[in-house]
Amino acid sequence: MVESFLFSMAEKLLAKLACRAFEEVSRVVGLYDHLRNLTNTLSFIKAVLLGVQQKQEHNPELREWLTQIKTIFSDAEDVLDEFECQTLRMKVAKAHGSTKDKVSNFFSSSHPLVFRHKMTQQIKDICNRLDKVAADRDKFSLQIIDVETRVVHRRNMTHSRVSDSDVIGRKHDKENIIELLMQQNLNHNDTNLSIIPIVGMGGLGKTTLAKFVFNDIRIQECFSLKMWVCVSVDFDIEQLIIKIINSANYPASADALSHQTNWNMLDLEQLQNQLKNKLSGQKFLLVLDDVWNEDRVKWLELRNLIQVSAAGSKILVTTRNPSIAAMMGTVPFHLLKGLSDEDSLSLLVKWAFKEGEEEKHPHLINIGRQIVKKCRGIPLAVRTLESLLFSKFEASEWEYVRDNEVWNLPRKKDDILPSLKLSYDLMPSYLRQCFALFSLYPKDRQFYSDEITRVWGTWLWGALGLIALPKTNRTPEEVASQYLNELMSRSFLQDFENFGTAYTFRIHDLVHDLALFVALDECLHVNSKIQNIPDNVRHLSFAESILFDNLVTKKSAAVRTVLFPHGAAEAANGEAILTTCLAKFKCLRVLDLSGAIFETFPRNIAKLRHLRYLDISDNPNIKRLPDSICKLQSLQVLLLGGCNELEALPKGLRKLISLRYLEFSIKQTVLPVNEIANLVSLQILSIESCINVESIFGGVKFPILTSLFVSGCQSLKSLSLDGQNFPELETLFVDDCSNLDLELWKGHHEQESSKLKLKLLAFSSLSQLVALPKGLQEAANSLQCLFISNCHNIEALPDWLTTLTDLKTLRLIDCPNLVSLPHNFHDLTALETLRMKGCADLCKKYKPHVGEFWPKISHIKNIFIDEPEEPEKN
Repeated sequence: MVESFLFSMAEKLLAKLACRAFEEVSRVVGLYDHLRNLTNTLSFIKAVLLGVQQKQEHNPELREWLTQIKTIFSDAEDVLDEFECQTLRMKVAKAHGSTKDKVSNFFSSSHPLVFRHKMTQQIKDICNRLDKVAADRDKFSLQIIDVETRVVHRRNMTHSRVSDSDVIGRKHDKENIIELLMQQNLNHNDTNLSIIPIVGMGGLGKTTLAKFVFNDIRIQECFSLKMWVCVSVDFDIEQLIIKIINSANYPASADALSHQTNWNMLDLEQLQNQLKNKLSGQKFLLVLDDVWNEDRVKWLELRNLIQVSAAGSKILVTTRNPSIAAMMGTVPFHLLKGLSDEDSLSLLVKWAFKEGEEEKHPHLINIGRQIVKKCRGIPLAVRTLESLLFSKFEASEWEYVRDNEVWNLPRKKDDILPSLKLSYDLMPSYLRQCFALFSLYPKDRQFYSDEITRVWGTWLWGALGLIALPKTNRTPEEVASQYLNELMSRSFLQDFENFGTAYTFRIHDLVHDLALFVALDECLHVNSKIQNIPDNVRHLSFAESILFDNLVTKKSAAVRTVLFPHGAAEAANGEAILTTCLAKFKCLRVLDLSGAIFETFPRNIAKLRHLRYLDISDNPNIKRLPDSICKLQSLQVLLLGGCNELEALPKGLRKLISLRYLEFSIKQTVLPVNEIANLVSLQILSIESCINVESIFGGVKFPILTSLFVSGCQSLKSLSLDGQNFPELETLFVDDCSNLDLELWKGHHEQESSKLKLKLLAFSSLSQLVALPKGLQEAANSLQCLFISNCHNIEALPDWLTTLTDLKTLRLIDCPNLVSLPHNFHDLTALETLRMKGCADLCKKYKPHVGEFWPKISHIKNIFIDEPEEPEKN
């Protein structure tokens, strides 16, 4: 699948060469003509790549030709990156360099004459190699295609709540499962816990059926507690207990992640006690979704821990394996079969057309009937194709799907579904490489949309140059959000939970298999089954830190990414890993060592001059960072949060002129605010656990900062914010600052131009918060989301809250003394989502349909009120 990445690599290189700043500097240093030749050759090769896709499947010689191009493209990327690095260094030296720095540069390889000679030789070499492979095009009879025609037709975001009208062909299955769940006296052993398995091959819709049942009103009335846990491959007892506790505590809540961190600090005995407290005496339904564990001992251990419930409690299990179902079940398993051809066609029509539109295109329905026969009754296959055909009305487009040779490729039982492969093949090139990077994470990982848009958009996609910024003023985060929507439109994402400003999702196992397949020569998630790391792999993730030590043995200029997802680097020797990276991966762009242990940090870190992303957060020991870290002029993200022993930020921080995202925890009493404010590209700032800081900002201007996060600053008393100094601030999170006086805005600005333009505001764990600060009214015309959680002293929301005319989402969580909403709350006509939890009086007064003040909120589209159960009277 080499071609999958080459087209986007070519586009990225051409975009860089076409940049005005790049052109201007190339003229100054005398490389313009050489770079123009490179542009012409790249353009030619790019034009033939679109015609390669189908041919390479059966032609090893063509695949080898593409591999050669990939190597040259990778080298060209490094050369152009070196050119950019030098440009940034010159810019910094001019703005901040001392006389000593300039003299040093004169005698180094950075001197313009030395640099020009070096770059000229490298660019000539790249051009010669490209010319040579381009001449081989005629061997393969490749067409020249100048414009990519693959597009994505987008639908609105879906979510995890399954309505009856969305599920086709499963009503009979649903009724059978519900009947089993509601039976009071099943015949089994002396346990009062019934386990009902659903079995079926991947893609049949086991999870969808389980949701269909889980959300049925009869089930809600039958069980006082419902929990959903995704199990997947790793049947780890401690982690499963944590998931069950989280599901019992925070149903459908994005807060679960932060609480999971707290549970991880408990030992197994403590976790068992917590679990017992949650489940004891409760009649519950627990869904264990996607079980792969065949170890009966592990299962019995978990079952015995759960078996403290009231009579009638049930567990619903989904699995692909009948032997697992037989091991776990207390009744015969429910075998899920494929959809009939008619149900498959109904599913295709429902989603490929807007309502009623299919009646205008009977000829397409006939072609669709032939297409769904090839899907063998697998809903995931149908859904992928319906996304592909959405808003396409030419018969030729439907016939292309029907007649594509992918259906005829020889397949084994567990091979990639042809419909998924076809949908991937028809993706726009910019989307393919972004999708492939999901293979760096294990199956069934829950992703957070803001993690993708804010973090991946800035680093994994952004730092690797995969975010194609349009000519309009859109940020990488906005483009990343667009990419997610496009993947959703192709049914590559699932299990959505929407929280107003963000959502969670997973990718289906079979979709993950597809990501692994297409990324085979590009990305590798290294687990205990991997014996060696192929030479040309560019992106590496490690399931365990010990695997890095064992398998990284060779130098590789190809490696761009090294990361340890799920805290795999926790307590690892960070110094050893970083030393290896410095020695072997000179072109590294992304390095994630979160949780690793550092006593000291190497001064030669500046050798990784291509580095865009560096995460050394949650390091409990490190006290100082070398000032040489400020020589990483390409660095876009620097994460130092949770480094609670760090005494100060490195000197010369303002030299990091590409830095967009900075997160830190330091012991300093006074922050180097001027240095931070002079980070000319800074858009996201996170200040965490700076326990000695009493005041932040104090009138310093941050002209392009869009997001600010302040948490765990226990000595903080004041936080000076105003629209004049924060003209672009849109997102503000303030959390766990117990001494903070929340008169955030020290003066109300009458001028419209100097008012804050916040869109999202969150206050959490603020004991001093007794009322919303009046200055919040500044954002009356911009605020869209307001979150207040764990603020025990707030009693009421002010009447002026209803002046927030654009407010769409309001969340009030764990504010036990909050007893009322404004009397004119119904004036918030833009409000779409209201969530209340842990506010007993409030939840009671506004309880749907029966609460005293229900009419004030009944107009809101999405209302989630979690009223605590009243204790039973003896």
